[in-house]
Amino acid sequence: MSPEVTPWTTPGVRRVRVRLHGHDLHARLGGTHGPVLLLVHGLLGSGASFEPALAELTRSHRVVAPDLMGHGQSEKPAGDYSLGSFATQARDLLTVLGVDAATVVGHSLGGGVALQFAHQFPALVERLVLVDSGGLGRDVSPALRAVTLPGAEYVLPAVFNRWTRAAGRQVLRPLQRWTPPGTTQVVSGLDTLADADSRAAFVHTARAVLDAGGQRVSAADRVYLAEALPLLLVWGGADTVIPVSHAHDLHALLPGSRLEVFPRAGHFPQVDDPARFAAVVAEFVATTADDVLTPAEREDRWAAAVRGATTVDDVSASATPA
Repeated sequence: MSPEVTPWTTPGVRRVRVRLHGHDLHARLGGTHGPVLLLVHGLLGSGASFEPALAELTRSHRVVAPDLMGHGQSEKPAGDYSLGSFATQARDLLTVLGVDAATVVGHSLGGGVALQFAHQFPALVERLVLVDSGGLGRDVSPALRAVTLPGAEYVLPAVFNRWTRAAGRQVLRPLQRWTPPGTTQVVSGLDTLADADSRAAFVHTARAVLDAGGQRVSAADRVYLAEALPLLLVWGGADTVIPVSHAHDLHALLPGSRLEVFPRAGHFPQVDDPARFAAVVAEFVATTADDVLTPAEREDRWAAAVRGATTVDDVSASATPA
């Protein structure tokens, strides 16, 4: 379960492969000092979706940006592609790397993973950053909802295969200099669907969090737990995948949170404006240093919040006899 290179040895961003529970998980590591940032990508993404901002972030932070199982260069095994499984993978990776706690930054699906991570492992989370996050409402683009329809796994191979990938690359290559950065991320993600294992992992992951009506996994009943953490919301004002209204709704619900909207950015603000994204995250981390609790204090505050919002009623007297 050890990484192939020793972490935190050079300031540049480098790639490692970790043999985790018998499967290869790839990650980008960078930085030599400062707080740790765990960067969790979205559906069809990889750690590369944060790459434009990594050089700046590693100046004052240590960075861990994994390719979740089923994504990027990581293995695509048959198995569990739920938010809980991804959160556990991230926890285990931090354990292997010797990281005791981190600021968890989640983009899109990764936002749902970040929320789940904070719920499962509250002692490990110093701060939470949600970037165009899933898990905060039903709305999501029709294209993603279509993946949940019966038979989608049989249609995808006809649309995304080695021949259509080759043709698409030929068409897009001369247009790349005019293609918006966020669109390039989408195209790169779709490009991976030419691989059968990647397609299967994509369908399993999408169906774990979506249905034909939109997002079916919601953190709405547990977002009050985020009040125990410094929380930053970053959103693209022109996001057509998950609307910016989700950010405004959560910010209103948790007035202690911070909200940064990038008006001209789409679903990938960290790619559309990486300099601003890195600056916003770095400023958030620096200005909330005094708000970071010890692991024991975080665990206690989380437990108190759960107990305070939970009722236990004795229903034994009204129970129907067997």
